Amino acid sequence: MMTTRAGSRWKRVGLGVLVFAAAALVIFHLVVPRVVDSQMNTVVSTTLPPVSPQAAALHRTLFVADLHADELLWGRDLLERVKRGHVDLPRLQEAHVALQVFSAVTKTPRGMNYDQNTGETDNITLLAMAQRWPSETRTSLRARALYQAERLQDAVLRSQGQLTLITSRDSLAAFADRRRGDPAQVGALLAIEGLHALDGKLESVDVLFGAGYRMMGLVHFFDNEVAGSAHGVTHGGLTPLGRQVVQRMEALGIIVDLAHSSQQTISEVLAMATRPVVVSHTGVAATCAGPRNLTDDQLRAIAANGGLIGIGYWDGAVCEPTLENIVKAIQHAVSVMGVQHVALGSDFDGATRTPFDTRGVLVITDGLLKAGMTPDQVARVMGRNTLEFLFRGLPAAQ
Repeated sequence: MMTTRAGSRWKRVGLGVLVFAAAALVIFHLVVPRVVDSQMNTVVSTTLPPVSPQAAALHRTLFVADLHADELLWGRDLLERVKRGHVDLPRLQEAHVALQVFSAVTKTPRGMNYDQNTGETDNITLLAMAQRWPSETRTSLRARALYQAERLQDAVLRSQGQLTLITSRDSLAAFADRRRGDPAQVGALLAIEGLHALDGKLESVDVLFGAGYRMMGLVHFFDNEVAGSAHGVTHGGLTPLGRQVVQRMEALGIIVDLAHSSQQTISEVLAMATRPVVVSHTGVAATCAGPRNLTDDQLRAIAANGGLIGIGYWDGAVCEPTLENIVKAIQHAVSVMGVQHVALGSDFDGATRTPFDTRGVLVITDGLLKAGMTPDQVARVMGRNTLEFLFRGLPAAQ
């Protein structure tokens, strides 16, 4: 009898352990990612200020484009409106955004900062596990990039034609034509943040191109096998592999993104580039000093290359994240580069605090008009420059 009672007690204990473990797994997989997302992707205010009737009317006529958002990292369903973070399809449609560049993040260091980081640690592994990414993503950064591409492609397939993946000039032209008759349609372009995602192999460029990637940032927050980061240890330039990578990207029609690149990397890429480059999300040093913000000399060099920069909205780009500071950075870049080289590069969902979520692009239209820009200049910055740049930079056909 005592043995039976003891056995029952241990069974109850064992069942309790299983229930606790199951509850812990639910918290780990469902609660933790949402909490982290909510804490890391925030806005100054969820209430948008009123805009002028002129701005509202102009905004409805614009092709609005944003060169950088990291939504694919966070495990949300892109097709569903949520109250956390910055970007989803319903909010893009509400904001009249025509094209969003979605960038894949595959690795970030612990204690991430703008001054000096190594690639020895990784924040993304636990987040990937919590969100039940495939097992191969635990050891391969390329696998993480491929998985995020699959997530975007899945959203495109489920969107019933509301979301279109842009991979070529032909697909961009067809999308732009369709959107004229249906402003609710949104185009999506795949980008990558840091070519540590190549896993050190040149042939990975072709693999990622095959998965739909058409814009690639050489580095992120640490130096990698391709180039030196503005936030790395060496602050060096292109490696021998990096030179091969840039040449292969240009041959395929992949746009080279110099965001986060060291000064030496920027100079070396511009010296060898045969095609226009982009700095997808940045600030300008003249209005907000910082190791990743572009000097006037760099702005002029990028303009001479025919390139494009996207002005960001977060503190690292504009210091205090306000509409006024975003407008100020845009105005300065336009004065140095010419209006045709300046665009939007929010860095939404990039573990950033921004003045507003994607719905706030209407406020930028209003702010630029009030700052004295003409409607044509506003149209260029808000998206026409990006549209024209992509027509020049993407491969002709799929």
